[in-house]
Amino acid sequence: MARVALLSGGGRGLGAAIATRLLADGWSLSLGLRDVSQAKQFGLPDRVQAVAFDATDPAAASAWVDAAAERFGQIDALVNNAGIMKMVDFDRGTEDDLDAMWQVNVKAPFRLISATLPHLRKTGQGRVVNIASTDAKRYRQGTSVGYSMTKHALLSMTQAVRAAAWDDGVRATALCPGAIDTDLLANVVGATPKPDRLTPDTVAGMVAFVLSLPNQASVPELIANTRLESLI
Repeated sequence: MARVALLSGGGRGLGAAIATRLLADGWSLSLGLRDVSQAKQFGLPDRVQAVAFDATDPAAASAWVDAAAERFGQIDALVNNAGIMKMVDFDRGTEDDLDAMWQVNVKAPFRLISATLPHLRKTGQGRVVNIASTDAKRYRQGTSVGYSMTKHALLSMTQAVRAAAWDDGVRATALCPGAIDTDLLANVVGATPKPDRLTPDTVAGMVAFVLSLPNQASVPELIANTRLESLI
């Protein structure tokens, strides 16, 4: 039977690339989407489930997980891909901007992990992949302080998953890519120039690689930077 992964934000950009790669690798997918019609691009209705998912709704995580478990009978992996970035530092942005990033980038993954862990434990080889960022590894001047804060929190959450469910075969990885050529960076001043960015397909391949590894090859963090930095 095909392994089953939950993927948030799988309708476009990096999420769509991850979905395409995992389907090619034989996975079945439950996609958490704001617009469920985005799932039509993948075809394969027998292997792709689309569930309406609002990352700001506390009840949405458990509802999605329940729907996926009912449809497929198992959950083998969770990929927390959905994320937003707003420019928030000490003289830019608002409390609402900061709260929005915490809702989507931190609280939603926390809820999804909490809801999926019982299913992941059952498989004996459950996987959690959190799409973090090189901004989870350091603060670089010019970056959104608020965004960096949320990605540091996601990195810490990944470590907590490993500690909580290691004995049940659950492995968690924080994927920390540099700039990816998606709409997220469209209006970011000082971002890595477009020709030097990672492609979504490259990062999707990293996700697929991590998910392919056995329990004995645990990767807590996987960093792929686009620029030379002394700290990472």
